[in-house]
Amino acid sequence: MDSDLDQLRQLARTFFEKEVTPHVERFAEQKQVDRELWRKAGELGLLCLSIPEEYGGGGGTFAHEAVLLEEQARAGDSAWGNSVHSGIVAHYLNSYGSEEQKQRWLPKLASGEYVGAIAMTEPGAGSDLQGIRTKAIRDGDEYVINGSKTFITNGVHADLVIVVAKTDPAQGAQGISLLVVENDIRRGRVLDKVGMKGQDTAELFFDDVRVPASNLLGDSEGLGFIQLMQQLPQERLIIGVCCIAGIEAAVGVTLEYVKERTAFGKELMKFQNTRFKLAECATEAAVTRAFIDECVEKHLKGELDIPTAAMAKWWASDRLGKVVDECVQLFGGYGYMNEYPIARAWSDARVQRIYGGTNEIMKEIIARSL
Repeated sequence: MDSDLDQLRQLARTFFEKEVTPHVERFAEQKQVDRELWRKAGELGLLCLSIPEEYGGGGGTFAHEAVLLEEQARAGDSAWGNSVHSGIVAHYLNSYGSEEQKQRWLPKLASGEYVGAIAMTEPGAGSDLQGIRTKAIRDGDEYVINGSKTFITNGVHADLVIVVAKTDPAQGAQGISLLVVENDIRRGRVLDKVGMKGQDTAELFFDDVRVPASNLLGDSEGLGFIQLMQQLPQERLIIGVCCIAGIEAAVGVTLEYVKERTAFGKELMKFQNTRFKLAECATEAAVTRAFIDECVEKHLKGELDIPTAAMAKWWASDRLGKVVDECVQLFGGYGYMNEYPIARAWSDARVQRIYGGTNEIMKEIIARSL
């Protein structure tokens, strides 16, 4: 942390307190945040914090993204899909886009004019990206895209979608490419999830969608799988940052509760079981925080490798599930009521072990490096 990051934290905290926290229940009911939220965030400079200023971004580092993610978790929000928009989509464009592509798309993402999404997962292909069936076949100066995607964060609001498709179906992983689709998207249903109710997660369909050949990311076809592998460590670190922030937030609200709630004539905090459980949770938080902070430092130096990012993702998401479950137990029946933040945190936590590559896949990645 430094003074710049401290100022950002205060700005982010004020933004979430004013624009997000009061509307959490409404966002959940409508299964999406208000479109205007993106524009407000853009006006405040909270979008694309780690994208260069020449493309409309904040000119910061991943540390800036991490501060924003932490404040979002502190506010108890899981609806706003900025981690995908700014931390993932914008970085694919910044890393692999041509100068013309970056000048065309990044300022729109930074201002909130565009909302970004990335379409990887398909009904029959999740963690195994080599199994995707969506095709993008070259036809003159265009690509014709056919296929379907599911579990797409920001799918409802997305104006720009990076589509993972096979430009040469006979080549396996070497035949995968990334193409950018603007607006010409058929959206299916908004998915009814167990948690993260306010996040617009949708099905997307591409029926003979034509995009200019110039919308290909990279100098040639077949680079998509390599591009995905290069960017996945940051995606998995984003999940790790969200998880440790979620752990700390859960412990915080639980401590407040057990110091106020009484049973059998005394505060819950005075029972040995309560103190011991929270001692365990606080330790889990401290250990996980130290590891995630170390990973952030490595990433800022360009030294975070794929196995360590996988460790961060599986460890932090697994600890989040364990800690939040213990906290729900300390809340008793109220912990199961959606009006309490701890209940929403519990249901939101479960998917962290699934998306970004399941934790089983993370362990396989780690094992291959041993």
